[in-house]
Amino acid sequence: MFVDKKTGVHLVLTGAPGTGKGTQAGVLKRELGLCHLSAGEMLREEIRKGTEIGKKLEPLLAKGNFAPDELIIEMVSKRIAQSDCDKGFILDGFPRTVLQAEALDEMLIERDIKLDAVIEIVVPDNIIIERILGRYTCVKCGENYSDKFYKPEVAGVCDVCGGTEFSKRIDDTCETIEKRIQKYRDVTYPTIKYYEQKGLLEKVDGNGNVGVVAERIAKVIGQRNAEIC
Repeated sequence: MFVDKKTGVHLVLTGAPGTGKGTQAGVLKRELGLCHLSAGEMLREEIRKGTEIGKKLEPLLAKGNFAPDELIIEMVSKRIAQSDCDKGFILDGFPRTVLQAEALDEMLIERDIKLDAVIEIVVPDNIIIERILGRYTCVKCGENYSDKFYKPEVAGVCDVCGGTEFSKRIDDTCETIEKRIQKYRDVTYPTIKYYEQKGLLEKVDGNGNVGVVAERIAKVIGQRNAEIC
C-alpha cells in the first residue's frame, strides 16, 4: 500500500484547521512506522505541563493565534534530531509560515534529508467547522476522533490504545475556528505557493471517511516514490 525507502519517508501534511491532518498523520504513522510530529500537540503539551513557555502560549492559542516562529522552529529542530525520526517523519502543523518553511529547508539540508512531498488536504469551510466542533482526542495516545465523522469502534474506548479518557481543545469554538481559517489563508497559504514552486506540492481531496482519504494520500505517496526511483 505504501512506499518502502531505505532512506525513510519525509512528509509535510498541510491544510486549513480541521481538514484531518492529525488523523491522516496517525494512519501514516501506523502504516509506515514514521514519527508523527504535531507542532500543535507539542505546544499543548507545554501548556499541560505548566511550563514557562506554556504559560505564555495558553492565552495566544485560546484566542486562535499562532505561536511565535522562533519558538516553533526551535522545538521542531530539536525534535527531528531525535533517534525515533531516523526512519522518517510526518510534519503536521509545521511549517505554518514561509519563514518556518525556509527554516525547515535549512534543518533538512543539515541532516542530508529531502522532503518526499507536501500534501495539502483540501476540505470546504462548512465541513471544516462541523468537524472541529465535534472533534475530541484520546488523552492517553493522542488519537483524534469526531462525533460525526470518525467515532471509536467501541463507544468511549480508543481504537489504538484502549484509553477511556478523552478531551476537547479549549480553542475549538466557532469564533476561534473562523479566525484560524482566515489566519490560515493570510499567513499559511503562502507556504502552499512556496512548495508548489519547488515541485513538492500535492493536493488531496479531504472529503470522505478516514479510510478513503488515506487511500488517496497513499496513492500520491506511491506516485511520488515511483517518480523519484
